[in-house]
Amino acid sequence: MELAHSLLLNEEAYNQLGEFQKVEFIFEWLQFLEKLLPVTSRADIRENQKKLVEQLTSLLNNSPGPPTRRLLAKNLAVLYSTGDTFSVYQTIDKCNELIRSKDDSPSYLPTKLAAVVCLGYLYKKLGRILGNSFTDTVGNVLKAMKNAESQGRYEIMLSLQNILNGLGAAAIPCHRDIYKAARSCLTDRSMAVRCAAAKCLLELQNEAIFMWSTDLDSVVTLCFKSFEGSNYDVRLAVSKLLGTILARALTSKQITASTKHNFRRVSLEDVMELLGTGFLRGSCGFLRASGDMLKGTSSVSRDVRVGVTQAYVVFVSTLGAQWLERNFSTFLSHILDLVSQSHPKAVQSATDAIGCRRCVSFILRATVGGLLGEKAQIAAAKEICQALWKLKKVVDAAISDGNLETKINTTDVTASQHVLVCALQELGSLIHGLGTTAAPLLQDSSTGVLEAVISVILHPSISVRLTAGWCLRCIAVALPSHVSLLLDRCIERLSALKSCPEAVTGYSFAVAALLGAVKYCPLGIPHGKGKVIMTVAEDLLCSASQNSRISLQRMQAGWLLIAALMTLGPAVVQHHLPRILLLWKCIFPSSPKDLETEKTRGDAFTWQVTLEGRAGALCAIKSFVSHCAGLLTDEVVQRLLPPLPSAVDLLAQLSSIYKSYGNSLKTPSTVYRQKLYELLAVLPPKAYEGDFSAILKELVTDLTVTDSQIDASAFLLPSLCHENDLLLLGPLLQETDHRFIEEQLLLGNSIAGGSLEYDPYSIYEKFAKGDSVPKPLPPALSVISAASRLFGVMFSHITESHRLQVLEQLLNSIKQTKGSRQQIVQLHVVSAFSTSLKHLANCKGSLGSEEVRRSALMLVMGALESINPLLRCAAAECLARLAQVVSDSAFTAGLAQVSFDKLKSARDVVSRTGHSLALGCLYRYLGGISSTQHLNACVGILYTLSQDSTSPDVQAWALHSLSLIVDLAGPLYHVHVEPTLSLVLMLLLSVPPAYTEVHQSLGRCLNALITTLGPELQGSSTAVSALRTSCLLGCAVMQDNPDCLVQAQAISCLQQLHMFAPRHVNLSNLVSCLCMNLCSSYLLLRRAVVACLRQLVQREAAEVSEYAVALVKESKEDFTPDVNIREIGLEGALLGLLDKELDPRLCQDIKETLTHMLTSMAVEKLSFWLKLCKDVLAASADFNTVASIDTTQEEETAKGDDVSVLTSDSDDRFHPFRNPRWSTRVFAAECVCKIISQCENAGSAHFDITLAQERKQRDSRDDFLVLHLADLVRMAFMAATDHSDQLRLSGLQMLQIIVRKFAAVPEPEFPGHVILEQYQANVGAALRPAFAPETPPDVTAKACQVCSAWIASGVVSDLNDLRRVHQLLVSSLLKVQAGKEAQNEQYNESTSTMEVLAVLKAWAEVYIVAIEKQKNQCDIHKHSLKIVNSSEESYRDVTFSASGLLDLVQADLGTLSKLWLAALQDFALLTLPPEYASQLPAEGGTFYTAETIENARPHYYSSWALILYATALWLTSTGFIVVDPDEGVTNLSRPVTPTTMCQDSSTRPLVKSPEDVNTDRFHLILGISVEFLCSPGSDAAMENIIACLHALQALFDVPWPRSKIGGDQELGVELLNVLHRLILTRESPDIQLAALEVVRLILFAAQEHVKEKRRSAEVDDGAAEKETLPEFGEGKDTGGLVPGKSLVFATLELCVCILVRQLPQLNPKLTCSPAVPPGKHLLLSEDGSRLVAAALVILSDVPAICSPEGSVSVLPTILYLIIGVLKETAVKLQDGQLPLTVAASLQALKGLLSSPMARAEKSQNAWTDLLRSALVTVLDCWDQVDGLLQELDEISLLTAITVFVMSTSPEVTTVECLQKRCIEKFKTTLDSKDPLVQCKCYQLLHSIFQHPNKTVSYPYIHSLAPSIVGKLQETEKAKPENAAELQVIQEGIKVVTALTAAAEEQHRAHLVACFLPILISFLLDENALVSATISAKNLHEFALQTLMQIGPQYSSVFKKLMASSPTMKARLESAIKGNQESIKVKTTKHAKNPGKSSSIQLKTNFL
Repeated sequence: MELAHSLLLNEEAYNQLGEFQKVEFIFEWLQFLEKLLPVTSRADIRENQKKLVEQLTSLLNNSPGPPTRRLLAKNLAVLYSTGDTFSVYQTIDKCNELIRSKDDSPSYLPTKLAAVVCLGYLYKKLGRILGNSFTDTVGNVLKAMKNAESQGRYEIMLSLQNILNGLGAAAIPCHRDIYKAARSCLTDRSMAVRCAAAKCLLELQNEAIFMWSTDLDSVVTLCFKSFEGSNYDVRLAVSKLLGTILARALTSKQITASTKHNFRRVSLEDVMELLGTGFLRGSCGFLRASGDMLKGTSSVSRDVRVGVTQAYVVFVSTLGAQWLERNFSTFLSHILDLVSQSHPKAVQSATDAIGCRRCVSFILRATVGGLLGEKAQIAAAKEICQALWKLKKVVDAAISDGNLETKINTTDVTASQHVLVCALQELGSLIHGLGTTAAPLLQDSSTGVLEAVISVILHPSISVRLTAGWCLRCIAVALPSHVSLLLDRCIERLSALKSCPEAVTGYSFAVAALLGAVKYCPLGIPHGKGKVIMTVAEDLLCSASQNSRISLQRMQAGWLLIAALMTLGPAVVQHHLPRILLLWKCIFPSSPKDLETEKTRGDAFTWQVTLEGRAGALCAIKSFVSHCAGLLTDEVVQRLLPPLPSAVDLLAQLSSIYKSYGNSLKTPSTVYRQKLYELLAVLPPKAYEGDFSAILKELVTDLTVTDSQIDASAFLLPSLCHENDLLLLGPLLQETDHRFIEEQLLLGNSIAGGSLEYDPYSIYEKFAKGDSVPKPLPPALSVISAASRLFGVMFSHITESHRLQVLEQLLNSIKQTKGSRQQIVQLHVVSAFSTSLKHLANCKGSLGSEEVRRSALMLVMGALESINPLLRCAAAECLARLAQVVSDSAFTAGLAQVSFDKLKSARDVVSRTGHSLALGCLYRYLGGISSTQHLNACVGILYTLSQDSTSPDVQAWALHSLSLIVDLAGPLYHVHVEPTLSLVLMLLLSVPPAYTEVHQSLGRCLNALITTLGPELQGSSTAVSALRTSCLLGCAVMQDNPDCLVQAQAISCLQQLHMFAPRHVNLSNLVSCLCMNLCSSYLLLRRAVVACLRQLVQREAAEVSEYAVALVKESKEDFTPDVNIREIGLEGALLGLLDKELDPRLCQDIKETLTHMLTSMAVEKLSFWLKLCKDVLAASADFNTVASIDTTQEEETAKGDDVSVLTSDSDDRFHPFRNPRWSTRVFAAECVCKIISQCENAGSAHFDITLAQERKQRDSRDDFLVLHLADLVRMAFMAATDHSDQLRLSGLQMLQIIVRKFAAVPEPEFPGHVILEQYQANVGAALRPAFAPETPPDVTAKACQVCSAWIASGVVSDLNDLRRVHQLLVSSLLKVQAGKEAQNEQYNESTSTMEVLAVLKAWAEVYIVAIEKQKNQCDIHKHSLKIVNSSEESYRDVTFSASGLLDLVQADLGTLSKLWLAALQDFALLTLPPEYASQLPAEGGTFYTAETIENARPHYYSSWALILYATALWLTSTGFIVVDPDEGVTNLSRPVTPTTMCQDSSTRPLVKSPEDVNTDRFHLILGISVEFLCSPGSDAAMENIIACLHALQALFDVPWPRSKIGGDQELGVELLNVLHRLILTRESPDIQLAALEVVRLILFAAQEHVKEKRRSAEVDDGAAEKETLPEFGEGKDTGGLVPGKSLVFATLELCVCILVRQLPQLNPKLTCSPAVPPGKHLLLSEDGSRLVAAALVILSDVPAICSPEGSVSVLPTILYLIIGVLKETAVKLQDGQLPLTVAASLQALKGLLSSPMARAEKSQNAWTDLLRSALVTVLDCWDQVDGLLQELDEISLLTAITVFVMSTSPEVTTVECLQKRCIEKFKTTLDSKDPLVQCKCYQLLHSIFQHPNKTVSYPYIHSLAPSIVGKLQETEKAKPENAAELQVIQEGIKVVTALTAAAEEQHRAHLVACFLPILISFLLDENALVSATISAKNLHEFALQTLMQIGPQYSSVFKKLMASSPTMKARLESAIKGNQESIKVKTTKHAKNPGKSSSIQLKTNFL
């Protein structure tokens, strides 16, 4: 194929190819040429033009296929438009010549067609350049059309469209001729020709004025005619033509002079009348219609009506949204008039009426719902309300003067019903779509929406009453705050008007509908409503028999209410269950005898009432089973069963009853059957085993009843076919935007589809789409679908013999019928049997013996050759399921063989299609029949069938079947891939485009082949690249196909290719194709586009986005989608599409695509994304010019201005988004939150304004989030103050995130302030509306979180500013205190729990922050007292804000603490396991009611942790001392004080002692914490765990709780075990550190306890002998520790766990294993170091809680771990600092060594031995260092030795061998080259030399002093070079000074005599001092200072020395003189500045 890539055709390569390969080669070349020509230079083209033209025109004679001829024509046109045009006339002549040719053979046809196509493209591209030649061409083409077949007519029409397009106004002379030709084609018998003609006429009307002026009427009539017998595509094309022409006629101004005299202006009324005629009378002319009307026979064919409906929508969409807003009232009245009494014909039969109503609803939905923004929709809703009021007046008038001419009036009333239904449906849908933004509409009393709807509830027509109920339901779902009010209102009216039949049914419908709405309202309704409704229902049922006039209505209403009540779920229903079960029992006769007596009594009416009642009862129980599965215990099931047998008996009696009492019982008995079947289908079959045979008998009768004339295949079968197979049956079964009206055409003429009045019980059910009315089918059909479902369930539970009998019965019944009836019976039977196979397959059951299989097979085979394609499809699926259930390979092979034989012999389309599909389906459930012979046979037969060009149907079915086999045969198919691919390509290149179904099947084949090849497509071998080229070629052919569904297939194939071989798919071409189709009118194409985009942007979001924008910039004219990619990018286009789109799946995909784009690009294109979101959110600002800002008086005007800024720029009308819907705005708000989190991951500059501004200056392209803070706040503000509650929640969420993320960003221009401070007015204004009384609780709860975040963030330091937000929290706290009495009656009780807990949690957060700030201040305060020069100002500032914050809370703390404790107590009760349910308080807790316990749980779970922490802090701050004086005495209206657990008030002591109250509180907090920490779920939030641990820390911070835990060892151990488990399961360092802190406190408590016991024992025993004292602490006298009981053991376990996890080398088991390389040092992370340090602190405290013996048993472990850590982490750091872990281990060592246990007599010897061993271990560390890369830090080890020397008793370290080794180490270190090491060594020796015990210090002095003095003497010669060396000398001098002081009297003089000369040698004279280095100067000063100190101390020696050495004396004197002045200054300095050494000592002073 590479050879095809050249400008000229490579003829050499071409001639070597086979026939079919030539076709491919040509297509590939033409494709390449198409890309090449536009980018080739003009000169090159002219050079090769002659040859190229020759090659292209010669191809015309090669009979090119449809895709090739189109490419050929395009290339020719481009060639002439870029090259020279002189030879173009020859080409045109040649084409005309080919067209004129008399050759009519089929082989010549492609050449003719190619010539036609070429002409079209040439004229399109070159247009007027071609002068007048077009008249001949057009004449020639039109002449050719007279005897052309359908393909010819199709191509000619499209060619004429292109010619018209190219010539524009120049073609006027030909317009009439073309118009005539197109007219005849518009009613052609080929649908493709009709579509092409419609496109041609659409092009023609651009210039041909007569079409929308003089000939308008005939064009419209023509379009109506074209709709007759049309398919979906024709309706789409013709309605587009009709709508556009009418819109043009209405808006046109320019009229040429010639037509002026006979032209009338067309008004809107005229247009509407024209369309209305089509809708009401169809396509027949007026005269004929009138004749038929007189006879009363004519009925408009449905396809005309559906076509006209679509034309209405096109008409309005063309005129646009603003036109609709202006003319809405005219439009509405016309549309509603279509179903009004002025046209009784349209609505004469029920089915017609339903059809018309659907059409009207569709028009309104598509225009009002699809075009208008929210503001205009509200106006439209008002208009609809006006219409309702008008109609209401008419009806009222008619009802009131009922005595005059009653006949006319009743027709008035009934005829108005359809108008009302349509108006109510649209009103409901409108409000449903508007959501809470419709609130202003309902508050507007002048419109009176609710009044209007409720007033219609009493309408005489049942469908109006139902629709009114439905409308109320929509209102309730949109505005949840109205549910309760509407329920109350309707129940009240229902009770008041109990004796009016209309009121009883109307209001019961309304109540049922509202109950159905509750599950869509997360806030629910008060629990008590259930009780009220139950009472009303019972009352209705009990009073039904009192008054026969309304007994029917009352019976129906009662059961309807009970059935609807069930949707509220188990929590409500369980309270009423006994009464419901009693009613259920009473409605059926209790024994067969009673049933007999019933039959003898009664008349038709009583039977009607009885059947209605029983059907209602069945419905109620079905509703119970579906919605309250949780209550279906065995006991309840047993109580449900007794009435069932009599219900089934009645089923059998129905036919005889029906015969006795006549036709009036037909519907009730059918409904009864349906409801019984539906109930049985949801009950477990075991429950009614006894009645199986009786039920089955009835089912068989119902399924085979022959009087049913309705072909119900369209609703029974689709669910039984596989969704992929339905694609074969044309677009009607696929999802389209017009599904709502197109459905009617599926169902045949006898039914128009479902409607609410067929089954009032569906009004409360869940439904597929949010706002569409449920559409139950008529009972006659519903009963069949219910029967087939039940048959499916039961068949799998009956015995084999019974199965056989049933199947034979069904077979016989099919045989006994004939013709169309037989088809209907067959249909019912197959659907029932297919359902049963589905059940059998699901429960892995078997079908049974050979006979059963045979009967089953006969049943299915019969249907496989049915005339009805749907039935064939279902039968093929059924056959495959049969094979699946039998699962016997021989049986399956037999089935396949039958089909093989049939296909070989049969010639009729029906059996060939059925059996070919059967072959594919067999593969579906058997995972491929894994024999290659079978596969080869299947593929062979299907290949043959798919090339049968005489029947497109056979081709389509065979190819579809082939695609299934390719998909399912797996790797076996690889051998067939190549031939299949060439077959597919060959067909793609040759099948005429009119056969779309074949092309669609080809697309599925190609898709399956690509999937089969999979990742192999990436390969580079020639075979693979050939396959890949073929796949791409196939995609290209399909992309060019005119059919949208084929294009959708092409896109999904390219999507697959891109997944497997991304390098080989041309992304820019693919993206341009996607952008072109983004707004296609075909839903499936839009879905394919978005699904593909979703995949592309996961990998290459940036490229996709760039390509889209580049494409729009390049192509000016071709690209006109409805979206403006040029300005707002692909992202904006997708957002716009999301706003218009109504299909939920598509919306979901768009959202995911945008989310992927956002995650990968938001940070780079930050401004762009924020602007997009802002545009969407700001577009709403003009709609609700923020009403809710009432700036309170104390606010200064400036802050008021701030708010007005936020709404001021809403008047700019240049929004790319016009009035986006609230759901889009919510999505935009969510996007902003995602952008913030993306920026957080991207780097700190986004949250640091100084850094951001710097980097922005460096590179202006950089962009940072913090620079857009004003926009962020503004968006959050707009969202938070919107009318839509969802948007308010999103806005508050956004605000909370902004506050949390930006709280700490400082404001560079005003130091000490933060950047958010300037927005406080906005934050306050955004929050205030959320606390208004009418705000829903979920919004208020969210606002509380934002308040607490804002106050806690510390952004505002001025208390007066904080007060505004604080005030909001205070107001909500007052609401909480008001208690249950003040609760909101609108929502469920659990919502007030939510609100209360949100308030308490918010206060808890504020309190926690206040306390933390106060703590930090105390630390700062302590710190700042150390630092003398701390600025007083700043300090005062800080304390003020923290204490101020605490003051704010303090005022309410008394109340809060009680509420917090109460909430915690509730939480504790709710966390009890289910078995303690009986102990819960009967009336519920403080903040929840017993009935709503389940709904309340999640709210407690989300807020308990912070409340717990706050309560712990409060109890800590009061030190557990404060107990309220009125605690327990006052019994408030609500138990605010914590009630004692599980006791009622009578047994409770009135006043509890403070100790008891404290103990209760302590156990409450501890219990909740332990319960939670024991098993925090894997989803438990980190914050909760940390808050819980912090609460425990706070608890043990004060003595009283510590004494509780210290004294209760079991409790301590349990808590430690819980913490240990937590550390094991949670990796987070924060959690582990917090847990260790709690462990430390528990240990501290135990220490205090032991100390206290020892102290008290000593005090008690007084002067008694010490020996007799009992041992306290663990390990008693034996030293044994019991795991599980021992606190010490638990602590050690936990610490070891932490240490080994951070330093695995510590585990002795591991160290021996090869996994850990010995001695490799790991540098721990900062967190790791902190954890290790914390664990070491705990370890060193352990011995303090042991007895001496106990301490001996734990000491080795502790020493091993501490020294282990030291050994493993003592690594040199660059700056000479000690690692944190080393510092901690030295600190721990010191603590351990100085433990009193080391000196206690019982343990002293053991300790001494162990400590010596430990010292040896430390010394041994040195010897291992040899070959290591990283040196061990000598300083750390020396320090450890020093700690041993200094802190232990002398006998540990004075053992000679140890002492010798220690001294040795010091010696080697003194010789170190590193000044830092030397320096540290001197410091350590300094402390050892001063050891009070001479036995310790002397050996060191003797060994090391000489070398130190020696070192100093050496320094005389080499002066220090730098600060480090200087410091070494200084330290040396200090050591010698100390030695001098420590020496014995007799040796001191000798020492001083050695020391002074050294010091004097360091002095400099005046001259030398000037030139000396800094180090030398400092040394000079230090030496002088030391001399000044020593001289006076040892004056005698000093004088003696001076006398003996005059030089020294002179040197000293001169130094003293020279420095006399400066010394005063210097000495003070030296005293203040303790030098560098001390700063290290501060950190590492372990000694």
